[in-house]
Amino acid sequence: MNVFRRSAAALAAAAVIGAAAPAVAATPSPSPSAALPAGLYGTSDPKYDGVWRQSLALLAQDEAGVKPAAQAVDWLVGQQCANGSFAPFRADAAKACDAKVMADTNNTAAAVQALAALGGYDAARGKAVTWLKSVQNKDGGWGYTAGGPSDANSTAVVIGALNAAGEKPAQVAKGGKSPYDALLTFALPCDGKDAGADAGAFAFQPDKKGKLAANPDATAAAVVGALGKGLTGAAAKPTGTAATCKDASSPEQAAQNGAAYLTKALAKDHHLTTALPGAKPQPDYGNTADAVLALTTAGQGDQAAGAVRWLEANAGPWAEQAGPAAYAELILAAKAYGANVHDFGGQDLVRLLNATGPKPAATATTSAKAADKTSDKKDDSGSGSGFGVWWIVAVFLVAGIGIGFLLSARNKR
Repeated sequence: MNVFRRSAAALAAAAVIGAAAPAVAATPSPSPSAALPAGLYGTSDPKYDGVWRQSLALLAQDEAGVKPAAQAVDWLVGQQCANGSFAPFRADAAKACDAKVMADTNNTAAAVQALAALGGYDAARGKAVTWLKSVQNKDGGWGYTAGGPSDANSTAVVIGALNAAGEKPAQVAKGGKSPYDALLTFALPCDGKDAGADAGAFAFQPDKKGKLAANPDATAAAVVGALGKGLTGAAAKPTGTAATCKDASSPEQAAQNGAAYLTKALAKDHHLTTALPGAKPQPDYGNTADAVLALTTAGQGDQAAGAVRWLEANAGPWAEQAGPAAYAELILAAKAYGANVHDFGGQDLVRLLNATGPKPAATATTSAKAADKTSDKKDDSGSGSGFGVWWIVAVFLVAGIGIGFLLSARNKR
């Protein structure tokens, strides 16, 4: 789910593009005089995605058998507010969070998943989960900000956090509604006037008239969330048959419907696309990686083979420019699919990710050990930590129901 999640109203105001449409902005760069925290991954300005990219980097390292540097984990823990929430970035963590600190569900949920994967930090995780529960909407879902209208991406990433923290998402209800109930409200039908090529997809949010529009990013996130997984997804055994769209009476069927939509979306070019208003569609590397992770988690990994090959051949320059969150997304997708993260299109994704931050405390001596570690962990837990990709450089402004900010889980260009 890939989120590049961000929280700035000023940035959103500059990118008003209509309901649930992703805006693509240049990767932010720090001021020449600004000193980046020593434990932070990446060199771009962390104002909008610091906690998000740090969490994804730590999750990807853990999946690859890497023990991150203590200062990297300490930086993430130090970003937490006293009420348990996380904002995208706090330059001075010694100052208490106030009304000006825009904490959000996406960064909080991502941090929970990272800390759960690393082990320990029970107090920090517990406070974060308590805060997430306190801002759950009456429809069972979550918006990007506390009290904001629910959206598919935010609801999905919080499901991943609840699962990682040992909660049962189906039992975390508000107004008699669970997060899975909320996700089903974003699912497009399999037939009827609103179906067609978009059958089975998920919308980010309804538009002003209550209509649902297919959104590949939201679909990838919702597939993983509907299956109860998190940002790392889960390597499910292939079903052997392509998913088909059927009336969804359960989250599991809705996930299969979403997988069927993603399979069709990838069939022609093996990648997803995105575009700014008035611009030509461009390949969307982050969303494509999220789709791979979603399909694999849904037992449709064989349908993602073409997308994996496309990413191996094309995603290197994008990841180099976009930074740690992009490398992390590729690692999580590749690990879920079963590709070699140390030789992905000729690149060692783990080494490249490690180079964007403080030197790890320890690394797996071989890719086989990393694979064994991941396999053992999944066997013990029964689940992954999901996506997106996602979910910071893009800004979503949802019109008609107030201002909602979704950070997509990755740097899209």
